[in-house]
Amino acid sequence: MPRKSKGYRKRTRSLLRKKPRERGKVGLSKILREYEPGQKVVVKINSTIHKGMPHRRYHGRIGVIANKRGRAYVVGVTQGKAVKEIIVRPEHLEPHRGA
Repeated sequence: MPRKSKGYRKRTRSLLRKKPRERGKVGLSKILREYEPGQKVVVKINSTIHKGMPHRRYHGRIGVIANKRGRAYVVGVTQGKAVKEIIVRPEHLEPHRGA
């Protein structure tokens, strides 16, 4: 029997699916958005862009921008008691609008 796939995007069929009207190219405002250190962001994976994509376990999590690394950002995300630092490109981030 073949071995089960253990790829980076396993079990993401519904998580990374886009609605028909959301498909297509990503706008420049999404790609060129700048974030400041200390700003809260939501990790929202854009499945059309594979580069700089975080693991699916961080999808929907709220994190804090630590610093910028090239085109990407280092984001501190809490997972249980630990704070994980992940490197994410701005296409997979959006500003947190919470109070």
